[in-house]
Amino acid sequence: MTGDTRLPLLLEAVLSIGTDLELRGTLQHIVDSATRLTGARRGALGVVDPERDRLSDLFATGSDGDALIGLPDDTPGLLRLPVRVHQQVFGTLHLADKREGSFDRDDEALLRVLAAQAGIAIGNARLYETARLRERWIKGAAAVTNALLTGESATDALTTVAEQARSLADAVAGVVLLPTGSGGMEIVAASTFEDPGDLIGATIAPGSPVLVQLLSGDPVYIEDSSTDPRMTTHVRARFGPSMILPLQSGGKLIGTLALPRRRSGRPYNAADRTLALQFASQAALALVLADARQNSERLAVYEDRDRIARDLHDLVVQRLFATEMMLESTRRRAAGTELGELIGRAVDELDSTIQDVRTAIFALQQPPADAPSTLRGQVLRETDGARVLLGFAPSVHFLGPVDSRITEQVGEDLLATLRRALARAHRLPDVSQVAVVVDAREDPVRLTVTHDGTPEGEDGNTVVWEAP
Repeated sequence: MTGDTRLPLLLEAVLSIGTDLELRGTLQHIVDSATRLTGARRGALGVVDPERDRLSDLFATGSDGDALIGLPDDTPGLLRLPVRVHQQVFGTLHLADKREGSFDRDDEALLRVLAAQAGIAIGNARLYETARLRERWIKGAAAVTNALLTGESATDALTTVAEQARSLADAVAGVVLLPTGSGGMEIVAASTFEDPGDLIGATIAPGSPVLVQLLSGDPVYIEDSSTDPRMTTHVRARFGPSMILPLQSGGKLIGTLALPRRRSGRPYNAADRTLALQFASQAALALVLADARQNSERLAVYEDRDRIARDLHDLVVQRLFATEMMLESTRRRAAGTELGELIGRAVDELDSTIQDVRTAIFALQQPPADAPSTLRGQVLRETDGARVLLGFAPSVHFLGPVDSRITEQVGEDLLATLRRALARAHRLPDVSQVAVVVDAREDPVRLTVTHDGTPEGEDGNTVVWEAP
């Protein structure tokens, strides 16, 4: 095939190369066009990684590209030409085994024209790919921000960040680490294709080189997590290239986003790093805003609870107390009669109700995290609430394994008895001391409430209750 007959083929190849904006498709098209134009049986384009000075990708036609690229420069029947993008070598085009004769100057001239056009096409494809990648990261960051500001819990918010980042970075896992009390970092949220259970809880030790770099505000880029001595977690063996990005707010490290790829996976390039770092900054801001929103909502709840507590105290309790005083006066006048006994029981129930309402008021004034979950805590809450009624704090003693031995149902009965006993004590005008003892050393569990006031009726100064 002469040079004149190949010009239409060259024009066709140049036009066809420029029509594909997908980079990998463009690169394969370059190799195919070069072999067709020159009549070569084999062709390969080795793409150079400028950051690492080694091949990062390979596109071939006709045979194993690795074998072709590995041939010495002086191999007979081999034609090589660099492909440049903006004066920088992007890769090298290798051709071998021409079907008719050997490569000549016309072949080299055609290849130079093709390589020049290929450089332009590669530049355009790169710009298109970067723009498309940036658009994906921007949409991902917007999705994270929207999710965090629409009411997700703290754990769900961190998982959302990990999942979006993993997908955008084409990573095998996305993990979020938060500072520990000892000064290290711990994985608290993870998104993987497999069970993330063994990732949760993995830590970066205090003072490790990775953590020192993160604390200074700098990201950490790892070529191979499985062999890099800076990586100290027990899960590092399964991962290859990784990005560990700081999540910062106001110059303070509030967390870390790690994006590892599989072993022998494609290394992260400069565009990947830049976009991931921008995403991390946006995610950190969204986390701070979400936390501020949740704090604001919690504050509104606390304010509402305080208002309800004040209303209960100022309106309900005062009215109940006034009603109790009227019933108490009537009971004294009807002492010794059946009506007096009925009124006495009503007064006792009213006392217990007042104590229950005061306990509810006390609970409303506590943040949810401070609400007691153990029987010890609940007993202490009851006695602390009675301090308002009595004018002093009752003494409380626990004997034996109270929290582990007493069942939930027995605990509820014990608390109900305690409320009634404290309510009776507050009615006596001369009470100055109340002692509460919960004894769980042996069966049956026993509650004893003793006061120093004048005995009332048959109950005397002591109330003793035993679990059934």
